[in-house]
Amino acid sequence: MGHHSPRRSSGKAAFVTHDSNESVEYQELLQTASLAAQAAVDLIFTNRPNSFRIEQKSSATDHVTEMDLASEALIRKIIATHRPHDRVIGEETQVGSVPDQVAASDVVWFVDPIDGTTNYVYNHPGYAVSIAAQIDGQTVAGIVADPSHGRTYSATLGGGAFCNSHPLLLAPQAPHAGQALIATALVATGFSYSAERRARQGKVIAELLAQIRDIRRMGSAANDLCSVASGRVDAYFEVGLSSWDFAAGALIATEAGAQVGSIDPSAGATEGILAAGQELFEPLRELLFELGAARV
Repeated sequence: MGHHSPRRSSGKAAFVTHDSNESVEYQELLQTASLAAQAAVDLIFTNRPNSFRIEQKSSATDHVTEMDLASEALIRKIIATHRPHDRVIGEETQVGSVPDQVAASDVVWFVDPIDGTTNYVYNHPGYAVSIAAQIDGQTVAGIVADPSHGRTYSATLGGGAFCNSHPLLLAPQAPHAGQALIATALVATGFSYSAERRARQGKVIAELLAQIRDIRRMGSAANDLCSVASGRVDAYFEVGLSSWDFAAGALIATEAGAQVGSIDPSAGATEGILAAGQELFEPLRELLFELGAARV
């Protein structure tokens, strides 16, 4: 299926009014993220080596490569150069401290140096570099670089979402059309590295497939969220993610006009995240919750 032009609005992204000093700070954070993401893309994609070391993490299907580690180290170095007071939490090292002699700022970075490592190992398109900056627990700037497809997504809080500098804005969905939208929804998802959990997730998908258009499993949470933002899928859900997986992509999807939240309203997004258009979100959330998607 080709690109769904009706799912996108031709208008510019709607801006939310923020204090001008905040907006400037968010743009400065985005600029730092952009520099770090571009350097990481040059390392892992432009100069991808012919071979690299691969190690096992949580299971036989969960890997980390020396390129993941090198990418995260490079991103950390660039952030530290421009913003030495900020803390950085990355997927591979998860250290969030700053040097003892430096006073920590209120900015925390969440970094996934290669989101979709399995795709990267197989040289399969669909991995990304994801970098987000949070202040007081709220993501205020985020960038997702998808080098295989030549796309860089970005957003600041209240400043709209963009792909390669072009505004992203989902077209409004018909009011109260949620149930009808489910039947034609193209839904992206991801699966656990645990074989037992994947089996339970497979049962949920089997029941869900009978009620939607189809499923897409592309292998990168960050890219999946950006696919919602750009209208290439109608929704995305997954359980068991960490903040570095979804922080940047969730901001981009939200700023493009999607709704992002938990499958289970009583739990956090790390227990099960859903992103969808405004009218599709709630009926799809209810269906996923009923099918047990948040309890796998």
